[in-house]
Amino acid sequence: MDSYNQTLTGFILLGLFPPSQTGLFLFIIIVLIFLTALIGNLSMILLILLESRLHTPMYFLLSQLSLIDLNYISTIVPKMVSDFMLGNKYISFIGCGFQIFLFLTFGGAETLLLASMAYDRYVAICFPLHYATHMNKRVCVLMIIGSWVLGSINSSAHTGYALHIPYCRSRAINHFFCDVPAMLTLACMDTWVYEYTLFVSTILFLVFPFIGIVCSYGRVFLAVYRMHSGAGRKKAYSTCSMHLTVVTFFYAPFAYTYLCPRSLRSPAEDKTLAVFYTVLTPMFNAIIYSLRNKEVMEALRRITNRICFKNKLISYLPESGI
Repeated sequence: MDSYNQTLTGFILLGLFPPSQTGLFLFIIIVLIFLTALIGNLSMILLILLESRLHTPMYFLLSQLSLIDLNYISTIVPKMVSDFMLGNKYISFIGCGFQIFLFLTFGGAETLLLASMAYDRYVAICFPLHYATHMNKRVCVLMIIGSWVLGSINSSAHTGYALHIPYCRSRAINHFFCDVPAMLTLACMDTWVYEYTLFVSTILFLVFPFIGIVCSYGRVFLAVYRMHSGAGRKKAYSTCSMHLTVVTFFYAPFAYTYLCPRSLRSPAEDKTLAVFYTVLTPMFNAIIYSLRNKEVMEALRRITNRICFKNKLISYLPESGI
């Protein structure tokens, strides 16, 4: 095993884009999606930070989701873009391990945070009188810290194993980032024990949180159905439906890739599904929780008006000689 690792200098990422006009078109689309996610999530963080009316548990959790998505997409896309532009698809052994660690940390933290957000909506709609007790600042902080810590622990275990696997076959990873399932095909040892561990980890971090989310929203939809207020019912349905849509886009392809046996998947299929949970989901989160959120848009208008007023005031002072 040591001799294999000594000869290993790095990997080649085959990437997502074919060397053609189609590849160039896909490249431009990915860059635009990345910029949208970057601007949207960064704006969301700043808006929640600056607007006092958004200092609630729901938006506190949402700001953390935006922070995770901001880092999550930045772990994957910049390397993918530079590989295509420079034509250098090489990634060092340590660089690959670092990418695995960040990807799994942010991915694991997001799965748990989305479950926390579903619990927040469940308590807010089903037990509104107890919301301040069940979702206070301390509970929110514990949820967020728990998501980050558990995501980091899980990531450290998988990264450590991936870096100690002997790779004696082709060093070309048929993916656009260092994804553990894609790397296992290059191993020159039987990895069935680790694949079983990966299966259990996926159940704990993807399947169980997703079941919890579905159960929470099942109770929410039932409570919403019993509401007498048509406006309140419509608002609750809208919020929960959007959240559930984003969750499905993230969990379903992620779980399929990590639970389905390698013999039933193709590299092209893995890369296509990975686009959903690494590139599209951070953008969808930014759009759905901002443009489709009335409270966020109202807060944005207040912040914009405040900035415009200050600029007018500053420009007025020199003219008035004050």
